[in-house]
Amino acid sequence: MVNGWLDWLARSLKWVGFLAIYLIDTGILTLATAMVKRPGVANRSIGVMLIYSALLLALITWRYQKQLSQNNPRHFGRTRFTSKTITQLIGFFLLMLVIQFAWNLLINTHVLSDPANQTALNTQVLQLPFWNLAYSILFAPVIEELIFRGIFLNYFFRGNSRTLNFLGVFMSGLIFGYLHTMSLTPTLLMYAALGWVLGAAYLHFRDIRYNTTLHFLNNAMSLMAFM
Repeated sequence: MVNGWLDWLARSLKWVGFLAIYLIDTGILTLATAMVKRPGVANRSIGVMLIYSALLLALITWRYQKQLSQNNPRHFGRTRFTSKTITQLIGFFLLMLVIQFAWNLLINTHVLSDPANQTALNTQVLQLPFWNLAYSILFAPVIEELIFRGIFLNYFFRGNSRTLNFLGVFMSGLIFGYLHTMSLTPTLLMYAALGWVLGAAYLHFRDIRYNTTLHFLNNAMSLMAFM
């Protein structure tokens, strides 16, 4: 029992560590954005961010692949793209669009307020468009799917049962939502719903490329609509 709790604590600390080093990366980009009126500082910050981002991506990808090589009861790997899987992927994306539409409707009717996270991101995009768009659309989806779906499920919900799969997707979605809002508000459920769709896609296709593609499309649609 003691060893089991110690193992769980070690895995929790590792996962939080991966999340922390990701937040450092976003913090460097935020610094670069804040220094946009000082081009020298902003450019150096962007250079540091690019190097840090490459190292971060390599580390998290290595951790994920090592996890799968050691324990992979769900048989995650590569699922061949076919007309069937692409059609199913479109179905998942349409579900995300429905959530986004419902979310925007609630905001426009003043049932919900604009999420602070999205407002802050929109402001950063206006200040430093290229790098904030590139990071949010191309880089963030890869890292977040590796952390919130790939590594998370293998750390805490390793078995391949309906109960564990449901709990894994549910918890990863809630944590995903909370870390995007940092508050217990109805907006958390909207972010969590997107996380639940991404988690369901990961378990359905058994290939992290599919939910990463969904995440990429969702972020691109959100930010392009803003622009």
